Amino acid sequence: MELLPTPCAICGAFDAADELYPANFQLDDLNTRIFSARRLPDGIHYRLVRCRECGLVRSDPVAPPEQLAELYRTSTFDYGGEVANLKTTYGAYIGRACRINPCKSMLDIRCGSGFVLEQALSQGFTEVAGVEPSEAAVAAARDDIRRYLKTDVFRSGLFPSGSFDLITLFQVFDHIDKPREVLEACRETLKPGGLILLFNHNQTSLSARVLGEKSPIVDIEHTYLYSPATLSKLLANCGFETVKAGAAWNKYSL
Repeated sequence: MELLPTPCAICGAFDAADELYPANFQLDDLNTRIFSARRLPDGIHYRLVRCRECGLVRSDPVAPPEQLAELYRTSTFDYGGEVANLKTTYGAYIGRACRINPCKSMLDIRCGSGFVLEQALSQGFTEVAGVEPSEAAVAAARDDIRRYLKTDVFRSGLFPSGSFDLITLFQVFDHIDKPREVLEACRETLKPGGLILLFNHNQTSLSARVLGEKSPIVDIEHTYLYSPATLSKLLANCGFETVKAGAAWNKYSL
């Protein structure tokens, strides 16, 4: 396998970056187990760099897109025990989004077993859909939810233009290797005035700054790591206005 260089998603440059951490993995680590969602942190990561122009942190180089797609397609679904807590956490932020702009239709990108769609339907959404590359995750969906799911990778043209009031990406955006393309596809798929809800790691959080390379967000699954500032820049470049940004509260089992 030949690893490929990544550009800064904001500036577009392939150079003008300083190394933060050298790579510490073997090619054998690029396997289905490592790329399964929400595995326990193991400290494996690509070489990480920071753009000198905008400060965006990225993995460079990374596995090619077709290899990543195959790894996610064959990844396992191992976090069923936390689904109830995830529904509570994510449901609260869907409710906040609806208070900004009332929403009745929603698309969840990389939706796992569709548990977020269950929560959306319980909150009164009348149209829901999910996209998930993992065949095992889709197979784990409830029978009444599976019909709303597409086993695929989200991209332009997968849904008609102007289909949804709200698009959600819960702990997904760090994993996406071509974030500009995904945001542009989201814009196309949203109705006029629609919302996108991004729920992902903050590279400048206190824990990330204290732990450094040992932070669990430094992970081989993460192609880009954002801060509120860099994410807002990227969104603006793709035609979005940041309505609200801030820290998130999660519910966990003891």
